[in-house]
Amino acid sequence: MNINKISQLTELSSHTLRYYEKIGLLVNIYRDSKGHRDYSEKDVVWIEFIKRLKATNMPLNEIKIFADLRSKGNGTISDRLKILENHQVRVNKQMDNLLIHQEKIKEKIELCKKGGEIKSPEKSS
Repeated sequence: MNINKISQLTELSSHTLRYYEKIGLLVNIYRDSKGHRDYSEKDVVWIEFIKRLKATNMPLNEIKIFADLRSKGNGTISDRLKILENHQVRVNKQMDNLLIHQEKIKEKIELCKKGGEIKSPEKSS
């Protein structure tokens, strides 16, 4: 798949895909005889995983560490597992916080529906 097709498929801009390649998140992307990128299904799966890590707030530098370990093969599985387990702990905390925020918003919605007053913060001079 060319970069335009992969961009549409992954919903990442071609600029982002090139950047990910430049910083080493995407490696060994096949190039045709004209030098155009030709992405494989395996590349798509990896890009989707990068997107998932990024969407759950894993910093790019940590994704890069994971990608570097991945490129070294199965001997790094325990290190990659540690990274993912640590990230899962952070994601669980984020989810807990989101549930708290969701509940507070729900309470305000119910208060509004009942005609309750929502106090605004006092303005300081």
